Amino acid sequence: MPQAIYHVPVPKNEPVSAFAPGSKEKESLLAQYKAMYNSQIEVPMHIGGEEVTTSDKRPMSPPHDHQHVLGHFNYGDASHVNQAIDAALAAREEWASLPWEQRAAIFLKAADLLAGPFRDKMNASTMLAQSKNCMQAEIDAACELIDFFKFNVAYITQIYNEQPGSNDGMWNRLEYRPLEGFVFAITPFNFTSICANLCAAPAMMGNTVVWKPADSQVYSAQVIMELFKAAGLPDGVINMVTVDGPTAGDVVFKHPDFAGLHFTGSSAVFKHLWKEIGTNIDLYKTYPRIVGETGGKDFIIAHESAVPGEVATAISRGAFEYQGQKCSAASRAYLPSNMAQEVIELVKTDVNSFKMGSPDDFGNFINAVIDERAFDKIAGYIDYIKEQGDAEIVAGGNYDKSKGYFIEPTVVVTSNPKFRTMCEEIFGPVITIFVYEADQFEETLELLDSTSEYALTGAIFSTDRYAINRASKRLENAAGNFYINDKPTGAVVGQQPFGGARASGTNDKAGSYLNLIRWVSPRTIKETFNPPTDYRYPFLG
Repeated sequence: MPQAIYHVPVPKNEPVSAFAPGSKEKESLLAQYKAMYNSQIEVPMHIGGEEVTTSDKRPMSPPHDHQHVLGHFNYGDASHVNQAIDAALAAREEWASLPWEQRAAIFLKAADLLAGPFRDKMNASTMLAQSKNCMQAEIDAACELIDFFKFNVAYITQIYNEQPGSNDGMWNRLEYRPLEGFVFAITPFNFTSICANLCAAPAMMGNTVVWKPADSQVYSAQVIMELFKAAGLPDGVINMVTVDGPTAGDVVFKHPDFAGLHFTGSSAVFKHLWKEIGTNIDLYKTYPRIVGETGGKDFIIAHESAVPGEVATAISRGAFEYQGQKCSAASRAYLPSNMAQEVIELVKTDVNSFKMGSPDDFGNFINAVIDERAFDKIAGYIDYIKEQGDAEIVAGGNYDKSKGYFIEPTVVVTSNPKFRTMCEEIFGPVITIFVYEADQFEETLELLDSTSEYALTGAIFSTDRYAINRASKRLENAAGNFYINDKPTGAVVGQQPFGGARASGTNDKAGSYLNLIRWVSPRTIKETFNPPTDYRYPFLG
């Protein structure tokens, strides 16, 4: 067959639609949203080439309108997990043997389909089932996912081009084999792009995948599977099962062909899964790859030289976009005494101007949190704050789940730097502010670094380059993504590879070659052109 070294298209970040009033993109997206809202679907499991249904039908409802039913998804059991593993293993040999450019072409096609005919549907599904406003859906479900597909293809070529040197008389080569077995992907509700990428990244490298999406994300997961099919992904490469987490784990983590875990979710769940894998390590043919991005208690610290308006905007956007349901959302802030009150007043003004409601009203900045469980947890934190003497709610603090799971963006000021909401991940629209003495910047850096077990994202605001440098060095282990004079959210594929350490995960940087290289097992090949025919070395003479 013909052979060639192929140059892939140079990736560029997908432009973000502005959805300005009267624009065609706004009208088109809103029409798609309404059409999907007013129809019902049934989501099957996707196993091999089959759409599998069961008698256990679970309703899907918008978080902002929880009495409305968008359709139902089919809930499976252990037998379906076994079927998905069998399908993945059956597809593995042919998929792994497919030339890399053929695999790449599928995902480049998926990117173009998503940029075109699938864009509104993917965005609308994310708005409906995950309660994102149009902008949050656009930067996630459309732009970031397109970027993942295109940039990952470029990173594949970067990896494959990394080859060893060779001396005279020999040729050294390095080939990048997919893992021996199947990869298990467990994905969260909050980013549609993450859900697709956790499946697609290992698949791009020649692996086959069993995917368990979060129950609250199944609606957009169905659109992802439709996109993969339209792009020409062969049956069995990515298999989607909707089952109980422990049920899936009991099957997957006891299977000898389990080769890797690609996970985004809570730190507690990730630690549990790691223990399960360790307990079963003797069952596996190979040591599994474990890649996880987990929780965060992300920070903003302002130096006394910072510009108050910039700090306030970073808090308003960083803490409250998508209702604070981002792993990277600003959840604690340290403000110097010389400007703290000014910043707080500006944030209060912002919060009081926020409109909250359904995503189909494009004037709403705030929508609902994902489900009743999340609502109750966040409301519990707010109730706790109200009962304490060393913390005060200065904005928000109300909530209502009669129609949707709505929680007001809430700003807390505490005199206790170790207050509960300065330490624990809330995953909702609550930020806690601690005011420090402006001349105690160094001490506050130490305090910040020692307050949380997490190390995902963080930001320093300052116009003093010495202060920026001190913070960058002192906080080098406090955040895997560190921002200077910007909010700690909004990492862009190809620009800010994303991931953190400590209790925030394995820091394998989604959106870079660092993540993709975890899904291959390199093999070194040495070929000698003129092998010796005598064992004797010259020194023996």
